[in-house]
Amino acid sequence: MARAAAARRYAKALFALAREEGRVVVVREELVRMDALLAEHAEPRAVLLQPLYPAAERRAVLGAVCERLGVSALLRNFLAFLVDQRRLVEWSEIEAEYGRLADAEAGLTKARVCTASPLSPAQRERLQRALERKTGGRVELEVEVDPALVAGAIAQLGDTVFDGSVRTQLQQLRASLIRA
Repeated sequence: MARAAAARRYAKALFALAREEGRVVVVREELVRMDALLAEHAEPRAVLLQPLYPAAERRAVLGAVCERLGVSALLRNFLAFLVDQRRLVEWSEIEAEYGRLADAEAGLTKARVCTASPLSPAQRERLQRALERKTGGRVELEVEVDPALVAGAIAQLGDTVFDGSVRTQLQQLRASLIRA
């Protein structure tokens, strides 16, 4: 829990600096590129994200990665600070939290939707519009299929869950019959 809280604080600090410079979107793109590079290349990822390597070696690898990606001085300095503080190990959490902050600033909410069967384009659009009416902003859908739902869907927007699955309705009916 402490690690997640620290990652949120670092992400908020980076976000505040990027907002101050008017570079929220640019920094997010740089973070995404950095994340993709680290996902593809195990060696730099290991050196950067494992604190057992000396700080000087980690800074050298970081410099090479930042140079290759053309990362801004803002992000380069921030990442060097994380190396010095031995907090780059929280990279994934920091990158994800920054993304959430940038989405919120842009008025975008990501919704995870689990459906019993694949959605047609018309159903997907109708669901997206309904969720946008609920949130009052733009919604980006991430849809997965789970046949165990029987029918219906479960949508999660942040901490709010809308459960319209037949599986849940059957579980509730079963519970009420057992109580009766």
